[in-house]
Amino acid sequence: MKRVLILDNDPDVLDVMNEALTYEGFDVVCFSETDDAIALVKKHDPDLLIIDYILSGINGGELCRQVKTNKLTADLPVVLVSAYPRVLQSSGDYDCDDFIPKPFDLEDLVERIKKLTENNMHVI
Repeated sequence: MKRVLILDNDPDVLDVMNEALTYEGFDVVCFSETDDAIALVKKHDPDLLIIDYILSGINGGELCRQVKTNKLTADLPVVLVSAYPRVLQSSGDYDCDDFIPKPFDLEDLVERIKKLTENNMHVI
C-alpha cells in the first residue's frame, strides 16, 4: 500500500484529501504544520508528499525545497497545492513534481497521485 503524507493547514482540505485517497487504497498521514519536512518524511516514509503552499510559519515551497535538496529524500515525489497558482510564477517551482491549484477536482487529484506513485521506489 502506498503512503501519502499531506501537509495542509485547512482541516476541511485535509479531510477531503484523506477521504478520497484512503478510498482509493492509499495509506494517508495528515499534518497541519511542521517546520521540518525531512523529519516527517523520515518518520513516516511516504511514497509521495503533498504540501499546501500557504502554511503557518515556513511556506510549502520552502518545505518542498528542503525535501528536494536533501540527498535522502530528493527522489520523493512532491506535489504543491495552492489557491494562489501565481506563487509558482513569482517564486519558481521549488523543484516540485506537480502543482495542483485549489479548488481541485478530486478525480484529477487521485489520478495525478496514482501516476506519481506508480514507479516511485525511493528508499530512505
